Amino acid sequence: MKHITLPLAAIVLAAAALTGLAGCQSTPTRESTGQYMDDTAITGKVKAAIFNEPSLKSTEVNVETFKGVVQLSGFVSSQADMAKATSLAQSVMGVVSVRNDMRLK
Repeated sequence: MKHITLPLAAIVLAAAALTGLAGCQSTPTRESTGQYMDDTAITGKVKAAIFNEPSLKSTEVNVETFKGVVQLSGFVSSQADMAKATSLAQSVMGVVSVRNDMRLK
């Protein structure tokens, strides 16, 4: 009866590949690679929506996204501007929720 043996190098490569795949999974404090790409796209779309809104000063509104949750921070002139920025962010496809950390100037 013949025994099939794998070379040590093949075993090491397989272990490294499995470890690398585990590194791509998300955790409560870390995104997977796919989630990061999705969040980057969402952030860009929210920034574009705010930038294209003439009533908002887009340079004073910061946008960050983590696992589909958009956080708006920075300064706006009125409650109406705050509501408009929040509404624009919520309208972007892929946004799970919006955290409003904006402040009135």
